[in-house]
Amino acid sequence: MDAASRQIVFINLAHVFTHYGLLILATAVLAMVVQDPTGFGDLYGPILALGTGMFVFYGLGSLPMGWLAERFGRPRLMAAFFLGTGGAMAVAGFASGPVTLAIALAAMGAFSAIYHPIGTAMLVDAAGARVGRAMGINGVFGNLGVAGAPIVTAAIAAGMGWRWAFVIPGLLCVIAGLVYLREGAVDSAKNKAASRPFPEIPRAIVRRAVTVLLILAAVGGFVFNAFTLLLPKLIQERLGGTPELLPLIGMLAFLVTLCGGLTQFTVGRIIDRSTLKRVFMPLAFVQMPGLFLLSFLEGWPVLLVSGIIAAAIFGQVTVNETMTARYVAPALRTKLYSIRFFVGFLGAAAASPIVAWLHQATGGQGTVLAVMSAFAAITIVCALFFPNRREELEPELWAQSLPPRAMPAPAE
Repeated sequence: MDAASRQIVFINLAHVFTHYGLLILATAVLAMVVQDPTGFGDLYGPILALGTGMFVFYGLGSLPMGWLAERFGRPRLMAAFFLGTGGAMAVAGFASGPVTLAIALAAMGAFSAIYHPIGTAMLVDAAGARVGRAMGINGVFGNLGVAGAPIVTAAIAAGMGWRWAFVIPGLLCVIAGLVYLREGAVDSAKNKAASRPFPEIPRAIVRRAVTVLLILAAVGGFVFNAFTLLLPKLIQERLGGTPELLPLIGMLAFLVTLCGGLTQFTVGRIIDRSTLKRVFMPLAFVQMPGLFLLSFLEGWPVLLVSGIIAAAIFGQVTVNETMTARYVAPALRTKLYSIRFFVGFLGAAAASPIVAWLHQATGGQGTVLAVMSAFAAITIVCALFFPNRREELEPELWAQSLPPRAMPAPAE
């Protein structure tokens, strides 16, 4: 395994820890209201809202990553991700009350902000011509974090207490960071990318792609985060409502989210043989009716529809990240990823307080899902405006799309 391949392994592992850490609270809260009501209260909404700062810093922190990468280098930032995220995660397990828990979660969000702008750019550089496949595999690892968080957190919280649900993965993340430091500070992915020329693409097409991408980032960030946050509570409300069912709830949430991970792997392979719009259109048209249907479904059909929605939402992520790789030159890629994830995570940050507030106000998830359905309608509009160019698969054809260059006037 060469240096670039080893970096991809660490980047994929970092994706697991990123999404796992952000979703611990969503399941741990179900144990906290039972195990520690004197320290944190016995209401779901207020405890879940403690994660607001985590998602705010997760979004705000991604914006300067392009500048920080130029100043300190991408490998050093990835090392800071592992050590900082893991350390803050472990500290959250020792929180004495709501304030200290919120601060620890906010710190974890700030360090987690490193991953997507830096890790994704490094992954694209190392992937070569098979960006879709690499993105699909990377998405599977991210979804292992998303899908594993409910089931593992539920099992640890039920068997050892909710605090260990933060401490154990935090220590594992720190250990991964120490191993990563042994790899040194050489950006092998960047060196590999420097050997591949990038085609010149007409500016109008690039502007269109970037505009659609940023709108999708804001809308998709909200829908993605809201869905993953409410999933454990949704399953609890629609299929069972006793604390003894917590491990089962975690298992069911894992199975639903696993559908999304498998879709990302499949979508990643299809993308390398198809234009992005053809792949994204069916994913976009599933989300709005699916979320609306889920707003009033009861019983076991909730799992089936949730699995379909998870497949569409998670599959969309792979398409969006591949669009940046196909339409943006490597020199600007890290900065655009920083802007894109900043916009996306602002939408994600809004999910936590909105889900908590709507649940508190209405006493259920129906209204939350109806709001998400309305946002998914915007996704459909964006899909219609997606560029659909065969040059995506044959980059050498971009030269034929460029306007003719003006010839210099002959000297007199």
